[in-house]
Amino acid sequence: MIKYKNHLGTIGISTSYLRQLISYTAENCFGVAGLNVYGAKQGMRKVLKKENTTKGVIIRQDGEQLIVDLHITVNYGINVGAIVESIIHKVTYVLNDQAGVNVKSVNVFIDEMIN
Repeated sequence: MIKYKNHLGTIGISTSYLRQLISYTAENCFGVAGLNVYGAKQGMRKVLKKENTTKGVIIRQDGEQLIVDLHITVNYGINVGAIVESIIHKVTYVLNDQAGVNVKSVNVFIDEMIN
């Protein structure tokens, strides 16, 4: 649960909702082929064949701001810098607009490139 305070009081948003929102936003950016499993917990879920719609999304809280890490696969032949900038902009915008959460940074890691 991510909690932060505003003029209305303390608000809590589930990390599961935020991961799904971030995952959906990132996967629908141009040039992104998919998200990659990262870390032991996500790796075990893959080994056990459990459904994991939020693979590759790691969320940390720094005070009342979020730090988001994304591990992605991109399509070959696309400008990687443009893809990364687009993802950072869209994820930041969606989190601010739909969840009302302030984003400190969005870190995009390109783990794979496919043809």
